[in-house]
Amino acid sequence: MTDLTLTLRPQDEVLCRQCEVHCEKIVYPSACLSRGCPFAYAYEEHGHSFMGCMQKVFAVEIDLDMLNAAERGRDGFGAVRAARKPLPMCRSEVDPCYEHRAGELGCVNPEFKELPAGSPTFRVIARLSD
Repeated sequence: MTDLTLTLRPQDEVLCRQCEVHCEKIVYPSACLSRGCPFAYAYEEHGHSFMGCMQKVFAVEIDLDMLNAAERGRDGFGAVRAARKPLPMCRSEVDPCYEHRAGELGCVNPEFKELPAGSPTFRVIARLSD
């Protein structure tokens, strides 16, 4: 059964259940480190270092040794499910869970797939006069 309630800003949601495909937003924690995200944190406990997101874009804390080992592999560490709307600096995507269930008309909620832009899409210029 699909949820037919519409939200005011579907692009701010992290899950879409408007059809049988079931899409969710995902983020790549390794990009937080490579991009020097100011919201990434790390701490040591029990002889291991863990990293996470201060903004809770993803809710898990990841063992840095495991992340680095996976990044050296062919496929890298991969993505985790977003717990809240990704920030503009996040490397994020929309992951359709059951694409084979898509209807003939395609996505019924295309605004959900709008991801935050890495930079503003417009520029504000102020003119000051004496």
